[in-house]
Amino acid sequence: MTKIEELTPRSRGLDMTVRVVEKLDEREVTVRSSGRQHRVAEFLIGDETGTIILSLWDDAIDQVELDKTYALKNVYVNTFRNSMRVNTGKYGSMESSEETVEANTENNVSEKFVEAPPRRNF
Repeated sequence: MTKIEELTPRSRGLDMTVRVVEKLDEREVTVRSSGRQHRVAEFLIGDETGTIILSLWDDAIDQVELDKTYALKNVYVNTFRNSMRVNTGKYGSMESSEETVEANTENNVSEKFVEAPPRRNF
């Protein structure tokens, strides 16, 4: 299991157990390539080492409950506006967990400025 304090902008294929601390923001966005409208929401999630923002899209938003613990599988970190965020993406998942996790809100790694890694050209 990966801990939040261990995350880097290039972290991939992570398994984590976290508690949802707070819902931060929800908005509508239009994807440029398809023109489709989507909902995006950000949640502050944490473990005993710190907190980070989790971005969720569309129906996944409605599956999250505040103050509940979840097991994240095969998630990744990206940067948005020089801030790290956790994403489930196409291949990741988020399931309810019975494990008890306390969130350390004193160490929010999303508040720390990070250089965005260069995009790979395929």
